[in-house]
Amino acid sequence: MKYFLLIISIISALSCQEKKNEIKVVNLITDKKVVVIEENQNPKTFGEKLSNAAIAIIDSEVVYTPNYVGIKYPNGDVPAKTGVCTDVVIRAYRKLNIDLQKEVHEDMVANFSKYPKTWGLKTTDKNIDHRRVPNLEVFFTQKGEKLPITQNPTDYKTGDLVTWMIGDKLPHIGIITHLKSSDGKRPMIVHNVGNGQVLEDCLLSWKIVGHFRYGK
Repeated sequence: MKYFLLIISIISALSCQEKKNEIKVVNLITDKKVVVIEENQNPKTFGEKLSNAAIAIIDSEVVYTPNYVGIKYPNGDVPAKTGVCTDVVIRAYRKLNIDLQKEVHEDMVANFSKYPKTWGLKTTDKNIDHRRVPNLEVFFTQKGEKLPITQNPTDYKTGDLVTWMIGDKLPHIGIITHLKSSDGKRPMIVHNVGNGQVLEDCLLSWKIVGHFRYGK
C-alpha cells in the first residue's frame, strides 16, 4: 500500500511539473516503475506530430486481439484496450484527424485490383481492410512515399512507418519516433507485437520489408 501511494505521489508531482513548465509527458507504470517519456516540445513537421501522437497512445495494458470485429464507419475502432499492430498506426493518425479506415476503404474501392487477395476477398470490407499490414503497405505506396529499405538506422526519420516480416510469416508495422535508443544509435518505435502499445528499440529486430512516409 505504501509503495502504491509513493507511485501516486510521483505521478502527481510529474503532473504539477507539466502544468508549471508546460511539458507534455506520458507516464507509464511498468513493473512497479514510473517511466516518463517526453514528447517533442515544438513539433513543426507532420512526422514530429505523428511521433507525438504515437507516444500519446502508449499503453502496455492493450491486449493483442487479432479477432475480426465489426466496427462503425467512418472513424471506427475496436475496443480501446484491445488491438493489433495496425491499430497503433490507425489510432496515432486519428489523433491528427486522419481516418485510415476511410482513406484505405476509398482507395480500395477505386483500386481494388492493386490490393492483395490473400484473404479471398471479392470486395472491400470496412471492418478489417485498414487493419491488415499488406493493405496498408499498398495504401502508403499509393498515397504516400515508398522509401528505401536499409540497415542504416539514420535512414529512418521521425514519423516514418516501417513494416517487418517476423519469422517469415507475420507481417508487422510500427511508427518511428523522435526518441533514441539508450546508446543513441537507433530511433525508438511505437508498436504492438503482443505486449501492448509500447515504445521499444526494435528497428533491426526483424526483417524490414517496407519503409513509408505518409502525411497530409
